[in-house]
Amino acid sequence: MNTRIAKEFHWEMAHRLPFHTGGCQNVHGHSYKLWVELEGETDTNGMVLDYLDLKRAVAPLVDALDHSFLCDRADSVMVRFFAEHPLKAVMVDFPTTAENIAAYLLGEITSRLQEQCSREAWMRLRSIRVRVQETERTFAEVACLISEA
Repeated sequence: MNTRIAKEFHWEMAHRLPFHTGGCQNVHGHSYKLWVELEGETDTNGMVLDYLDLKRAVAPLVDALDHSFLCDRADSVMVRFFAEHPLKAVMVDFPTTAENIAAYLLGEITSRLQEQCSREAWMRLRSIRVRVQETERTFAEVACLISEA
């Protein structure tokens, strides 16, 4: 039976959007929420994927981001700052918009699940959806199709 499951994760993180003119060009932070939704066929026990397996794939990503500054390598001001001040920063190759963060996490989670899941579990999955909530009223969502029934 085709079924959807989801798990929620939380972290605190700062960033800035140097191109922005409405305030987000300044260093600021958010309490992020992440929903990872998997859709697929259930196994003989009725599970799409064990929530523990999903947590094992996602938690290291969240831990790396938690209480960090997400820094676009193109942001020379912040790159220079972190070179001089050894604070927790995660360097990425994209502007740190919610949309780009969601796409980044989707790619990382998909890769980790494919590596960590059994072949049978991976083959039962049809899609992965990631929603990154940046504020109480804003989120970005991306999805990828893995296989079709």
